[in-house]
Amino acid sequence: MVSQILRRGLLLLPALLLAGCNTVVMNPSGDIANQQARLIVISTVLMLIIIIPVIVLTLLFAWRYRKGNTSAPYEPDWDHSTRLELIIWGAPLLIIIALGLLTWITTHTLDPYRPLSRIDAERPLAPQAKTLTVEVVALDWKWLFIYPEQGIATVNELAAPVDTQIQFKITASNVMNSFYIPALAGQIYAMPSMETKLHAVINKAGEYEGFSANYSGAGFSHMRFKFHGLDQQGFDEWVKKAKAESGTMKREDYLKLEQPSEREPARMFGTVDAGLFHDIVNRCVAANTVCLDKMMASDLNVKPGQQKHE
Repeated sequence: MVSQILRRGLLLLPALLLAGCNTVVMNPSGDIANQQARLIVISTVLMLIIIIPVIVLTLLFAWRYRKGNTSAPYEPDWDHSTRLELIIWGAPLLIIIALGLLTWITTHTLDPYRPLSRIDAERPLAPQAKTLTVEVVALDWKWLFIYPEQGIATVNELAAPVDTQIQFKITASNVMNSFYIPALAGQIYAMPSMETKLHAVINKAGEYEGFSANYSGAGFSHMRFKFHGLDQQGFDEWVKKAKAESGTMKREDYLKLEQPSEREPARMFGTVDAGLFHDIVNRCVAANTVCLDKMMASDLNVKPGQQKHE
C-alpha cells in the first residue's frame, strides 16, 4: 500500500512542479507577444513532425531487430529504397521550406522597429490613433522611464493605456542590458550610445513584470519593474499623480541617479529636462561635454587630409 502511494506520488511530482511555472510567455496580454507565442507553437509542431516519428521508429527498430527476435527478416544485401529515400529527404526538406517561409514573413511583420498595423487579430490600428512614446534608460541597476509628451519620468515603474500603440526608445547608461516585459513583447537590447526601438500594445488591463534579461553586474537580479496596463482614465490619473510629485529629473539629478545602486524603490518625477534622452544616448549629459552626434557631424564635414578650423 505504501509503495503504491509512493509510486503515484512520484508520478504526480512533475505535474506539481509544473503547476508553479509562470506561463506568461505562452499566454501573454499583448498582441505582439501573442503572435510570438503562436510562432513558437507552430515552429515546435513543425519540428515535432520529424522528431516524433524518428524517436518512435528508433524504439520500434530496436525492439523488432533485437537479438532475441529470430523471426525478423535478415537481408544483408539490402542497400536502397527509392520510397524510403524520398521520405527521409523529402519530409525534412518540406519542413525547412515551411520554417523558412514562416521566418521570412514573421521577421518583417514582427520587426520591433516597425509601427503596428493592428491592435489585435480582429482590430486594425486606426490611422489617426495616438502613439504613446516612452524613452527607456537601463541604469546600474534600475530602469528610468521618460514620458516626453507628458513631461514626467519614473524609476522602476511603467504604465500605458490599454489598446494604445507604445513606441519605446531604448538605450543604456553604461553596459548592455535587455528590456523585457514577457506579457507585452520580446526582449530588446539596451546599449550605451545607441537607440533601439520597440513598438507594442497591451490588450488587457493588469500589472505585469518587467526586468532585464541580460546579465549586467552585481545588482542585475534586482533590476525589475512593474508595468501597469490601465484604461485611458486610469492612465490619465497616473500621469496626474506623477505631475503632482515634487521630484525633478534635471541633468544633475540624472547624473546622481546614474550612479550604481541596488533595490531602488519605484518613484516618480513631476518634471523632466527637455532633450535629456537625446543627451543620454549621445553621452553629453554632464556640463561642457560634446554630444556624439555633433562630434560625428563635425568629423563628417572635414575632408580627408584636412583639419577643420573653427
